[in-house]
Amino acid sequence: MARMKDMYKAEVAPALMKKFEYKSVMQIPKLDKIVINCGVGDAKENSKALDSVINDLTIIAGQKAVPTFAKKSVANFKLREGMKIGAKVTLRGDKMYEFLDRLFNFALPRVRDFKGINPNAFDGRGNYALGLKEQLIFPEIEYDQVDKIRGMDICFVTTANTDEEARELLKLMGAPFANN
Repeated sequence: MARMKDMYKAEVAPALMKKFEYKSVMQIPKLDKIVINCGVGDAKENSKALDSVINDLTIIAGQKAVPTFAKKSVANFKLREGMKIGAKVTLRGDKMYEFLDRLFNFALPRVRDFKGINPNAFDGRGNYALGLKEQLIFPEIEYDQVDKIRGMDICFVTTANTDEEARELLKLMGAPFANN
Protein backbone atom coordinates (compact mmCIF):
# COMPACT_ATOMS: atom_id res chain seq x y z
CA MET A 1 0.00 0.00 0.00
CA ALA A 2 2.80 2.39 0.80
CA ARG A 3 4.54 1.29 -2.40
CA MET A 4 2.48 3.59 -4.66
CA LYS A 5 2.83 6.53 -2.29
CA ASP A 6 6.61 6.04 -2.07
CA MET A 7 6.82 5.68 -5.84
CA TYR A 8 5.00 9.00 -6.24
CA LYS A 9 7.46 10.81 -3.96
CA ALA A 10 10.60 9.16 -5.36
CA GLU A 11 9.88 8.90 -9.10
CA VAL A 12 6.65 10.52 -10.26
CA ALA A 13 6.93 13.97 -8.62
CA PRO A 14 10.54 14.61 -9.78
CA ALA A 15 9.70 13.45 -13.32
CA LEU A 16 6.67 15.78 -13.49
CA MET A 17 8.71 18.65 -12.04
CA LYS A 18 11.32 18.18 -14.76
CA LYS A 19 8.90 17.69 -17.68
CA PHE A 20 6.57 20.62 -16.94
CA GLU A 21 9.27 22.87 -15.42
CA TYR A 22 7.35 23.84 -12.29
CA LYS A 23 8.80 26.62 -10.14
CA SER A 24 7.52 25.14 -6.86
CA VAL A 25 6.94 21.60 -5.59
CA MET A 26 3.41 22.68 -4.68
CA GLN A 27 2.56 22.98 -8.40
CA ILE A 28 3.22 19.27 -9.02
CA PRO A 29 -0.11 17.55 -9.67
CA LYS A 30 -1.12 14.70 -7.38
CA LEU A 31 -3.99 12.31 -7.00
CA ASP A 32 -6.61 13.88 -4.72
CA LYS A 33 -9.21 11.11 -4.48
CA ILE A 34 -10.75 8.14 -6.29
CA VAL A 35 -14.54 7.82 -6.43
CA ILE A 36 -16.07 4.44 -7.28
CA ASN A 37 -19.74 4.69 -8.25
CA CYS A 38 -22.23 1.98 -9.16
CA GLY A 39 -25.79 2.66 -10.28
CA VAL A 40 -28.41 0.01 -9.52
CA GLY A 41 -31.34 0.27 -11.92
CA ASP A 42 -33.36 -2.51 -10.29
CA ALA A 43 -32.91 -1.12 -6.74
CA LYS A 44 -36.45 0.29 -6.75
CA GLU A 45 -38.00 -3.19 -7.06
CA ASN A 46 -35.31 -5.21 -5.29
CA SER A 47 -33.71 -3.75 -2.17
CA LYS A 48 -31.44 -6.82 -1.87
CA ALA A 49 -29.71 -5.74 -5.12
CA LEU A 50 -28.56 -2.50 -3.50
CA ASP A 51 -27.29 -4.37 -0.42
CA SER A 52 -25.34 -6.70 -2.72
CA VAL A 53 -23.76 -3.74 -4.58
CA ILE A 54 -22.84 -1.99 -1.32
CA ASN A 55 -21.25 -5.22 -0.08
CA ASP A 56 -19.28 -5.69 -3.34
CA LEU A 57 -18.04 -2.09 -3.35
CA THR A 58 -17.04 -2.36 0.31
CA ILE A 59 -15.00 -5.50 -0.45
CA ILE A 60 -13.39 -3.95 -3.55
CA ALA A 61 -12.52 -0.61 -1.94
CA GLY A 62 -11.68 -1.79 1.57
CA GLN A 63 -13.94 0.96 2.90
CA LYS A 64 -17.70 1.10 3.60
CA ALA A 65 -19.81 2.10 0.60
CA VAL A 66 -22.70 4.54 1.03
CA PRO A 67 -25.99 4.54 -0.88
CA THR A 68 -26.76 7.32 -3.37
CA PHE A 69 -30.20 8.86 -3.72
CA ALA A 70 -32.25 10.19 -6.64
CA LYS A 71 -32.13 14.00 -6.84
CA LYS A 72 -35.25 14.31 -9.01
CA SER A 73 -38.39 12.32 -9.67
CA VAL A 74 -38.54 10.78 -13.17
CA ALA A 75 -41.94 9.33 -14.10
CA ASN A 76 -40.62 7.32 -17.09
CA PHE A 77 -38.26 5.39 -14.81
CA LYS A 78 -40.82 5.13 -11.97
CA LEU A 79 -38.33 7.00 -9.83
CA ARG A 80 -39.13 9.30 -6.91
CA GLU A 81 -36.89 11.91 -5.36
CA GLY A 82 -34.96 10.46 -2.42
CA MET A 83 -35.09 6.80 -3.53
CA LYS A 84 -31.88 4.78 -3.17
CA ILE A 85 -30.54 4.17 -6.68
CA GLY A 86 -26.87 3.28 -6.28
CA ALA A 87 -23.78 3.24 -4.12
CA LYS A 88 -20.43 5.01 -4.03
CA VAL A 89 -17.11 5.01 -2.20
CA THR A 90 -14.65 7.91 -1.99
CA LEU A 91 -11.08 6.82 -1.34
CA ARG A 92 -8.32 9.12 -0.09
CA GLY A 93 -4.83 8.64 1.35
CA ASP A 94 -3.36 5.17 1.81
CA LYS A 95 -6.55 3.31 0.80
CA MET A 96 -6.62 5.30 -2.45
CA TYR A 97 -3.03 4.34 -3.33
CA GLU A 98 -3.63 0.71 -2.36
CA PHE A 99 -6.76 0.55 -4.58
CA LEU A 100 -4.88 2.22 -7.46
CA ASP A 101 -2.12 -0.38 -7.19
CA ARG A 102 -4.63 -3.28 -7.20
CA LEU A 103 -6.60 -1.77 -10.10
CA PHE A 104 -3.63 -1.18 -12.40
CA ASN A 105 -1.62 -4.32 -11.54
CA PHE A 106 -4.22 -7.01 -10.82
CA ALA A 107 -7.75 -6.11 -11.90
CA LEU A 108 -7.32 -4.44 -15.32
CA PRO A 109 -4.98 -7.14 -16.71
CA ARG A 110 -7.74 -9.68 -15.90
CA VAL A 111 -10.11 -8.03 -18.40
CA ARG A 112 -10.56 -10.22 -21.45
CA ASP A 113 -8.87 -8.85 -24.62
CA PHE A 114 -7.44 -5.92 -22.61
CA LYS A 115 -5.54 -3.49 -24.82
CA GLY A 116 -5.33 -0.60 -22.34
CA ILE A 117 -7.60 2.10 -20.98
CA ASN A 118 -8.84 5.01 -23.10
CA PRO A 119 -6.26 7.84 -22.98
CA ASN A 120 -8.88 10.42 -23.99
CA ALA A 121 -11.37 10.07 -21.10
CA PHE A 122 -10.26 13.27 -19.37
CA ASP A 123 -12.76 16.01 -18.51
CA GLY A 124 -10.68 19.06 -19.47
CA ARG A 125 -9.80 19.88 -15.86
CA GLY A 126 -7.36 17.06 -15.17
CA ASN A 127 -9.78 14.41 -13.92
CA TYR A 128 -10.06 10.94 -15.47
CA ALA A 129 -13.11 8.67 -15.68
CA LEU A 130 -12.97 4.92 -16.26
CA GLY A 131 -15.90 2.57 -16.75
CA LEU A 132 -15.77 -1.14 -15.94
CA LYS A 133 -18.28 -3.65 -17.29
CA GLU A 134 -18.08 -6.15 -14.43
CA GLN A 135 -17.02 -6.35 -10.81
CA LEU A 136 -15.58 -9.86 -11.30
CA ILE A 137 -12.19 -8.53 -12.49
CA PHE A 138 -11.30 -7.77 -8.87
CA PRO A 139 -9.73 -10.84 -7.22
CA GLU A 140 -11.55 -10.12 -3.91
CA ILE A 141 -14.96 -10.84 -5.47
CA GLU A 142 -15.95 -14.50 -5.40
CA TYR A 143 -17.80 -15.63 -8.54
CA ASP A 144 -20.23 -17.83 -6.57
CA GLN A 145 -21.30 -14.95 -4.31
CA VAL A 146 -22.32 -12.62 -7.20
CA ASP A 147 -26.07 -12.34 -7.87
CA LYS A 148 -25.72 -10.22 -11.03
CA ILE A 149 -22.78 -8.87 -13.02
CA ARG A 150 -22.70 -5.10 -12.64
CA GLY A 151 -20.45 -2.36 -13.98
CA MET A 152 -19.05 0.64 -12.18
CA ASP A 153 -17.51 4.03 -12.82
CA ILE A 154 -14.15 4.98 -11.34
CA CYS A 155 -13.18 8.67 -11.29
CA PHE A 156 -9.63 9.79 -10.57
CA VAL A 157 -9.68 13.35 -9.23
CA THR A 158 -6.29 15.07 -9.52
CA THR A 159 -4.93 18.51 -8.67
CA ALA A 160 -3.65 18.88 -12.26
CA ASN A 161 -4.78 21.94 -14.21
CA THR A 162 -4.69 20.35 -17.67
CA ASP A 163 -5.44 16.96 -19.17
CA GLU A 164 -1.86 16.62 -20.37
CA GLU A 165 -0.50 16.98 -16.82
CA ALA A 166 -3.06 14.50 -15.46
CA ARG A 167 -2.35 12.00 -18.27
CA GLU A 168 1.38 12.14 -17.51
CA LEU A 169 0.70 11.77 -13.76
CA LEU A 170 -1.43 8.65 -14.26
CA LYS A 171 0.99 7.22 -16.84
CA LEU A 172 3.90 7.58 -14.41
CA MET A 173 1.81 5.95 -11.67
CA GLY A 174 1.33 2.89 -13.88
CA ALA A 175 -1.93 3.50 -15.74
CA PRO A 176 -2.04 1.09 -18.71
CA PHE A 177 -3.17 3.55 -21.41
CA ALA A 178 -3.92 2.13 -24.86
CA ASN A 179 -1.62 3.22 -27.67
CA ASN A 180 -3.52 5.18 -30.31
